[in-house]
Amino acid sequence: MLTKREIITVREAVKKVLEYKKHGEIEYISIEESDGRYLAEPIVADHDVPPFDRSPLDGFAIRAIDTRNATLEKPVELEIIEEVGAGTVAKKEIKEGQAIRIMTGAKMPEGTDVIVMLELTKEISRDQKKYVVINQSFKKGDNINFQGEDAQKGTQLIERGRRINPGIIALLATFGYAKVPVIKKPVVGIYATGTELLDVQEELQLGKIRNSNSYMVTSQVKKVGAEPYYFGKLDDDFERCYEAITKALEKADLLITTGGVSVGDYDFLPAIYEKLGANVLFNKISMRPGSVTTVAELNGKLLFGLSGNPSACYVGFELYARPWLKSYFKSEKPHLQKIQATLMENFTKPNSFTRFVRGKKSYQNGSLVVSSTGIDKSSNVTILANADALIILPGGEKGYEKGTMVDILLLNEEGSNWSWDK
Repeated sequence: MLTKREIITVREAVKKVLEYKKHGEIEYISIEESDGRYLAEPIVADHDVPPFDRSPLDGFAIRAIDTRNATLEKPVELEIIEEVGAGTVAKKEIKEGQAIRIMTGAKMPEGTDVIVMLELTKEISRDQKKYVVINQSFKKGDNINFQGEDAQKGTQLIERGRRINPGIIALLATFGYAKVPVIKKPVVGIYATGTELLDVQEELQLGKIRNSNSYMVTSQVKKVGAEPYYFGKLDDDFERCYEAITKALEKADLLITTGGVSVGDYDFLPAIYEKLGANVLFNKISMRPGSVTTVAELNGKLLFGLSGNPSACYVGFELYARPWLKSYFKSEKPHLQKIQATLMENFTKPNSFTRFVRGKKSYQNGSLVVSSTGIDKSSNVTILANADALIILPGGEKGYEKGTMVDILLLNEEGSNWSWDK
C-alpha cells in the first residue's frame, strides 16, 4: 500500500516525539528493591553529614596548643585520660597536657581540636598512668571531619529522574529512605510483524528468518529501565493485525512494532494507523538506516513503527523511543551523550541522508578514535554486538575521509541534556 511520505530531519522527528512526553506515576518501594529504578523526587539532606565533628582515623584527640614545641629531639608527653570508640561519646573534658584515645568515626571530645594518627605516636606507662608521646607540632583542625563538610542540611544532592546506582543507594540509606519514591515502570508493548519470521527455537526454513528484533527491542527496553511486554508475532493479515494492535494499546503505555512500515503490499501498519484514527507524526526521516521509521499518536499514546531491518530497528529505538522513555522517568538527560572522535576509516560514498554508522570507540595515543563494526547495511545484525557508539555522518555531496573529526553518540553511557537543536 502506497502512502504519502514527507521527509523530515532527525531533529524535527525527535522534537515531534517529545511533544508527547509524559511523566510516570510515583510509587514507593523498599530501598533493597530500588537498584536501577528512577528517582521520582530529589534527594535532599535532612541533616548535616557528618552530623558532628568526628575523627577520620584511629589516634588521639588532643589540643593543638599542647604540641606547639614538640620536636623529634624534644617530644611532648600527654596523659591518656579516656578511650572513645565509634558510636560512643567522651565523658571527660580534656585539660592541658591530656589526650583521649579515639577510634575512627567517633565524635570529637569537648576541648580537643586535633587528631594525631596512631602511627605517629608511641604509648608509654609511668606511675600507673599511660601517656602518648608526640614528636611534632600540629595545627588546630588537623585530621578532623567537620560537621556538614560532606553535605549540609537542606542541600539537594541528587535531582529527580536519576537512575539509582550504588552511590545513590548509599545516600538513600544515609538519609533514612527505607521506602524510596520511584517512577512506576511504563509497559512497553512489542509486536514483530511478518509471516517470514520464525521463533528463536524453530529450525531455519527456506525463505524465512528467525525473529531477532523482538528480543533485541525487549533488551533495549530493559536497558532503559522500562517493562517490556512481548505480545508475539503478527502475520501479514490486515484485520488480525488491526485487532491485535487495538487490544495491545489497552495494556501498553507505549507500543513498538517492528516491520510493516515500508511500502510493500504486506506493509499494513500505515493503513492500520489510518483505521485507528491515529495522528501520524512522521513516516519518513532523512536518515540511514531507518528512514521509514514511523511514529503515530492515539489518545496521547505513541505507536513506534520501527523498521524490520535489525540495524535500522536498533537505531530507531535509540534515537526516538529511548528519549521518550527517559523523559517518562523524569530524566533531565534523555538523549544519548554526544562527543567527538577521530574517524579511522573512509566513507567516501556521499549520501543525501544523515548516516548513523554502528561503531566501536577506542583510544590511540591518548586520543579517542572510532571505527565501524562491520558492513554498514540496515539489514545486518552482526555489527550490533560490538557497537558502543553511533557515528554521525551528516548528509552532503561529499563523503568522509579517515582522520576526520566526527560526532558520535555513546550507547552505553549516562544520557545527556544535549538536544538536536544544538
